[in-house]
Amino acid sequence: MTPDKIFAPLIEEKWPDELSDMKDTFANKLNIYRTMAHHPNLLRAWANLRDHVVVNSALKQQQSEVVILRVGINLEADYEWKHHVSRARACGMSDLRISSIRYQIKDMAKEDAIFAKSVDELMDQKKMLTHTLESVIALVGKKGVLDIIATVGFYSTLGFMLNSFDTPLDDNIAAEMTDQPFN
Repeated sequence: MTPDKIFAPLIEEKWPDELSDMKDTFANKLNIYRTMAHHPNLLRAWANLRDHVVVNSALKQQQSEVVILRVGINLEADYEWKHHVSRARACGMSDLRISSIRYQIKDMAKEDAIFAKSVDELMDQKKMLTHTLESVIALVGKKGVLDIIATVGFYSTLGFMLNSFDTPLDDNIAAEMTDQPFN
């Protein structure tokens, strides 16, 4: 049996009893979390970190999307990329700006380039280099730096799962990408 079958997103009828209180939350809305529901304790533990990274981060929403999109590019996680193209559009980012995040840092807006460089350094160097760290602190402060690192770790973990299990794109995102293609 293949990973995409072993870890297929759980459908309503197979939702774990120990997660019944999470059935009407974020946990049952996306295929990645319905995949993670194969391990109820992990999904439950994940909820608080997800709430912080997604809802209560020191980063503004567009800043967060730049970070997440760059993680998706680094990990070649198509599911993550497409979901966050949708979220970036929803928070007012243009397709041109989103597209720039896929490419060289020198071609990005200054703030986006700083965030993208911080992600690249975390992924490649396993740390933010001093100059980048100083630039990020100037933009978002110490809490923002910690939230960038947490966001990279959070979405890297999701990306590893998505890539390992070939998690299918959620229907609404697939429909959006068909109706409003992203080049």
